[in-house]
This record gives sequence, C-alpha cells and structure tokens, in this order.
Amino acid sequence: MVSVLASTRRVFRSRRRGAPDDRAASAAGTGSGADEDAALVADLVEALGAERVRADTAARYLASHDASIYREGNAGPLCLPESTEEVVACVQAAIRHGRAVSPRGAGTGLAGGAAPLGRPVVVSTTRMNKLLSVDLDNGAAWVQPGIVNLDLSRALAPYGVHFAPDPSSQAACTIGGNVANNSGGPHCLAYGVTSAHVLAVEVVLSDASVVTLGDLTAEPAGYDLRGAFVGSEGMCGVAAAVAVRLTPNPPAVRTMMLAFDDVSDAAATVSAIIAAGIVPAAIEMMDQRCVSAVEDFAQAGYPKDAAAVLLVEVDGPPGGVAIAGERVSDIAEANQASIVRTAADDDERARLWKGRKSAFGAVANVMPDYYLHDTVVPRTRLVEVLERIYEIVDRHDLIVLNVFHAGDGNLHPLLAYDSRVPGVRERVHAAGREIIEMSLDMGGALTGEHGIGVEKRDYMNRMFSAVDLEQQSLLRSSFDPYCRMNPGKVLPSSHSCSDISALRASDASGVWG
Repeated sequence: MVSVLASTRRVFRSRRRGAPDDRAASAAGTGSGADEDAALVADLVEALGAERVRADTAARYLASHDASIYREGNAGPLCLPESTEEVVACVQAAIRHGRAVSPRGAGTGLAGGAAPLGRPVVVSTTRMNKLLSVDLDNGAAWVQPGIVNLDLSRALAPYGVHFAPDPSSQAACTIGGNVANNSGGPHCLAYGVTSAHVLAVEVVLSDASVVTLGDLTAEPAGYDLRGAFVGSEGMCGVAAAVAVRLTPNPPAVRTMMLAFDDVSDAAATVSAIIAAGIVPAAIEMMDQRCVSAVEDFAQAGYPKDAAAVLLVEVDGPPGGVAIAGERVSDIAEANQASIVRTAADDDERARLWKGRKSAFGAVANVMPDYYLHDTVVPRTRLVEVLERIYEIVDRHDLIVLNVFHAGDGNLHPLLAYDSRVPGVRERVHAAGREIIEMSLDMGGALTGEHGIGVEKRDYMNRMFSAVDLEQQSLLRSSFDPYCRMNPGKVLPSSHSCSDISALRASDASGVWG
C-alpha cells in the first residue's frame, strides 16, 4: 500500500497545474481574530466580488449545519464560486490565511459531513449548476457539481437518458454531494450507487492545483483515483466538474405495490425474489407506522392497516418485464401477500413513488423532529433486526418508523421525537448508538449511502482494524498532505490528520440537537 500511495503522489505531482509552494502553511489553523477574518474576507471578495462572499452571522450559522442533527459545526466565511478557476481562488485564499476548506453542496447530508469544523472557508458549489456537455457517443455528460440530481435527469430527458442514482432527497441534493457520499437511492439495487455512474472528476486539491481523476475510456490507465475520490466526503478535494454516466431510459417499467399482514412475510418475499434470480430495479419496504404516516401525508394509495408494504419495480424490454412482473406476483402470493397491485399508468406509478420518497417529510405529521439512521445488515436477518429495533426504541420510550432499501439490507429507521421534551435528545442518542452497535453485531456495515461524517466517525474502530484505518489515513493524506480539506470527518482521532478536540474547541459551543 505504501508503494501505491507514493505512486499516487507522483501522479498528482506530474498532473497538477498552478500549485503554490505552501508546504509550510498551517492547515489546522483556525484563523481566530476579527482582523484575520477581515483580511480573509477581503481576499475572497477580491476574487469573487462582494455579492458572492458572506461572512455575516446568519450566513455562517446556516452554513454551519447540514440536514443531520449535529449541531457543533462552525463555519468561517462562505464563498459561492461559479467556475473551477473561482474554486481555485477560494482555496488559494484559504492557504494564504492558514485556514481549512469545507466543500458544501445543498446541505442535505444526514451524517454531519457538511457541518464545518474549526471555522474553515466554506466553498459552496450551489451556483455551479450547469449541464456543460452531453456526449451520447460515449454515454457521458460533463456537469458542474451544484446541479440538482433531479434537474439533471430532467435536462437529459430529451436525449432518452437519465442519471441513475436517485436518493430520496433527489429534488434537492446535488451531484457534488452525491459524489461526496457515494449516494444510492431506491434504484441502486439494479443500477448501483454513484461510483458506478461517475466516469471522471475534475478536482481542486488542497494546494489549489487542479487534476482530472478518471476519463471517458472503458479502461482508464493507472490507479483508480476516481474511485478513491468518490465517497471521500470532501476530505480529498473539491469536485469542480463531474463526468456522469448516462443510463438509457428503460423501454418498459412495471411498478408493483405488495401489502402484507406480517412483516416476516414481506421479508421472506424479498429473499425469495432475489433467490429466484430476479434483480428488480428497486425493492423498497415500509412498516405499518411508516405506511400510515406516508398515506396521511402523500395520499399515495397505500393500505394503512398493512403491517408492511413493498414497492417492487422491474424494468427493461417489455417481454422480460412482463415475465418478471408475473413471477414477482406469484412469489408475493405464495408468501401470503394481502394485496398485489400493479400501477396502471405513469400517474399511479408516480404516486406510489411519491409516497416512498415523502417518508421523511411525513414524519412531521407524527413528531416535529426526527433522527434518521443509515446502516446495512444482511438481507436474511431483516426480521430479526426490525424486532431488535422495535425493542430498543420501546425501551427508550420513542417512536420509530422503518423505511429501507430491502433488496440490499440498507436500513433507514426514523426515530421521531419532540426536542422540546426534557431528556428526549439523550434517549434518542442512546437508542441510536444501540441501533448502530446492533447492526454491526449482526454482521452489517456503518453506512449504506449517507456517509460517516461526524455521526459515525467514532464507530470506525468497531468496523475496521487499526491497520485498515491507518491505510485510509495514508490514502487521504496522499490527496491532502496539509489536512486542509474538511478536517475532522470520517476518521477517528487516533487516525485523523487533524486534532479533532482542537477543532471542537475552536467552534462555538453546541450539542447534537
């Protein structure tokens, strides 16, 4: 591994352009002091203009948090570049003032990955939202990182193609955020997560140089640095442009809603579908509490009295879709499904999916706050895991709604609560810790698509050995030897290049909200 890392550094040195010599610059410096902040802001304003640099209290407060319940973030100045060259300028300003850099997309992340630590320069790419080019011959499109996931597929619709990853936050999350977290979504069962749909990334590194990782050829030469960058949660650089793979729209789609009176029958149906050799585009599962909340919220046509509902979608050539759909119906009926219904048209299909993707918003009808988990467990242990989740949540006197990607065992239990109730936050976090530990004990993984961020950083020792974590740290440092990019994330203190306790000390006081 060390020889690979050394080679990686040589590749970067040979391809970087415009890199200043700043080996002596401090990456962990927090730049405290009003005068120092004013000088940094003035530098950024000179590069971008006053209208695209924000350092007021309101802007910094908003940039200090993402959609998670992590509340210890503290942003420095917020800048809004519109091009790769302007991202470079922002990083160069941070270098000159000894400040770290925190890349930011739409802020929809749920693990605290976009919550800046240590008052870094926050580089928001939301104004970098253009579709740059479409290359149908190579099945690729170059896009800026701030383009919204759903907007990209809508822009590609006239070409008969789309971007396959479809997180529940699809209408708000950006491609840059998808790249950072290696996002998935309901259709990743058949199509794969973001790493399978990114061909190349133009990256601004921590020394302000620009490299392109990957290319549009079928077998790029050298190490897969693109693959190392996707999912790195902003620790390896700022994505300034992304070459995404174009997926042809399927000629036929069949979306089915299956209802069950027993959760175990729904889980058995999932296993039986996969065992039969059928790989649907999606298999989503919701328990009764979630179904009831979603139906009240979205009027999707779900039976509120069902113990569990599955959404199963198959796509492809019409003949194959018809055969697969019939086989799924037969399997569901053999496993005691009380309802087997196929969407009659595109409108009904859209309603069914609107319900599934409204699950998080629907929690507002139950409680004003929620804590969303993201772990992965073996598909064969779904029933056992759900029973354990119910037991944990009941013991802590909380409410849980379960919605998850059943096909690959990616759980999303929503712990619903009212933060105004004294002591409830402590119970939520205690239950959350037990769910994480239980998932690992079941042979699962810490995350399926939301990332590690700060939420699960201190559990990395449970999943990886000290040797594994040290190699991850070395890989990270090959991209960012200055520990400048999004410090304090993913890797626990003993393997992080940053002093996490110092970053916390430099932040405003806060707690998980």
